[in-house]
Amino acid sequence: MNGVPEPEHDGDFEVPTRWLSGIGAYAELDEDAFIDGALILSIGGAQQSHVDVRRPERVFYEYLQRIAHVLDLVRPAGTPLRVLHQGAGALTLVRYVQATRPGSAQVAVDIEGELMEFVLETIPLAPGTDCSIVVDDAAATVRDQPDGAFDAVVLDIFAGADAPAHLTGPGFAADLLRICAEDGVLLVNVGDDPPLRFAREQSRQLTSLAASTAVLTEAGMVGGALAGNVVVAARRSSWPASWTTTLLERGPHPAAVLVGTGREEFERGW
Repeated sequence: MNGVPEPEHDGDFEVPTRWLSGIGAYAELDEDAFIDGALILSIGGAQQSHVDVRRPERVFYEYLQRIAHVLDLVRPAGTPLRVLHQGAGALTLVRYVQATRPGSAQVAVDIEGELMEFVLETIPLAPGTDCSIVVDDAAATVRDQPDGAFDAVVLDIFAGADAPAHLTGPGFAADLLRICAEDGVLLVNVGDDPPLRFAREQSRQLTSLAASTAVLTEAGMVGGALAGNVVVAARRSSWPASWTTTLLERGPHPAAVLVGTGREEFERGW
């Protein structure tokens, strides 16, 4: 096909695929072999997102569960939220917010327009979902947003320290905090490898800018010996102690919710 490599599959089942010219790789939406009605988005053979189409209120990836649990706490259950998603993937969290808080006003930003077209054509959003899809650079979409425009901002674009430099510095982080409501929350997912240097840097940076921060991850990752995801939550107001208790209870387990001294030790390194 004009020199474009065909995707490889183990069986005869033909999954929906789309060649992403900007990335130079195939996007695929394959069935989850273990969860009936769920689909897995892969790009270039690497799994990126998981969507439980039949029950979008169920989130599979652990780091997304941690983010979803924080979103549950921002407002009383069922109350609509204003949410900005930077890095859309398969729109898993957009679907989650709509399923748990109908009437929410959401914006999802992704720089890969072909990917967004493929995802929406293959797994349309639920009827009634109020979500604007914006194809643009993450920083460009933030500059013109008014102060306090969102109850929650989710940044899910970092894949280690090779993230675009203009998205890793204090200027962009400050802008993300600025557009959060005073009692809202900024949630930054950082995928990182040992010794988690980039994740620690991002946590230190947000701590220097925000009124309060917390680090959410799997307990075994705190020491920095394992690769995985670290979620840094930042607020323009104080971090409620009740949130820490609830997040530790909800997991996924074993959960770590680092605030105060625990967060400071994480940021320094062990």
